[in-house]
Amino acid sequence: MSTIHLTNGDVAAETLRIALAQAGRDDRVQPLRDDLAVGPLRGIDDGPHVRAGFWERVSANTQRDFVREFREQAAVLDGLATSRANLVVWHGESASDQLMLRRVCYLLNRRPQRLNAVRLSITDLTDRRASAHTREDRATSVGMFAPDVLRTRLPDAAPISALRISRLALEWQEVTQANGETRRWRDNAFTSGGFAELDALILERTTDDWQPAARVAAHVMTAPLGFLVSDSIVLWRIRELEAQQRIRLRGDTNAWRSLELCAVPAPCSPQ
Repeated sequence: MSTIHLTNGDVAAETLRIALAQAGRDDRVQPLRDDLAVGPLRGIDDGPHVRAGFWERVSANTQRDFVREFREQAAVLDGLATSRANLVVWHGESASDQLMLRRVCYLLNRRPQRLNAVRLSITDLTDRRASAHTREDRATSVGMFAPDVLRTRLPDAAPISALRISRLALEWQEVTQANGETRRWRDNAFTSGGFAELDALILERTTDDWQPAARVAAHVMTAPLGFLVSDSIVLWRIRELEAQQRIRLRGDTNAWRSLELCAVPAPCSPQ
């Protein structure tokens, strides 16, 4: 029987393909392309518009057809549900990876005998220079790990019990109904948060002097929020704060290298 490996995103998928090639295996790797830790989830399994609408707001690329992309991903998920292949879900200890695991369990709840998983954690991250080692929340995603590490973990793919699959599927339903703006993964549980938390981190590093936006973004992306914040989400929040006249920007808002930010001058006090 063939095997299909599922990852959260293209970076993890490409790294896993290298690991499989090193092991002499030609298994298929299928990335699932959605950062489920951010944005609305209610109705996500009913159609593409909930997630497509969110990413259209986040992205500055007006040429992308997000509705088409999410329809294509829904077709991939439908194909996995009807396929006879064994499925291996690779996940780290981050909110997005954990949510992907739960969504797959929800969608394949009726075929539990085909589901397997490989769990990675901070202890598997052998690169001691990796930024994950300095995070208080110890969050990791599969894309952080080198191909050599993934290759050594290939034999560890183990079946997920039917009872655990049912529990994870139920947790997915609970999270989608909670429908927070963000989702944290701490102490083996999800809690909801809001984008205001990211905005506050940006504002606390904003000064009266112009500074590289990438410097502020790094502060947000390494904060122990209980989920891994992507640069695209930080850039979106920076643009939103400018639209609210809470910060000023100069440079190309689509290019970190040239983009700078500073605080909005305080109004003069009345005489």
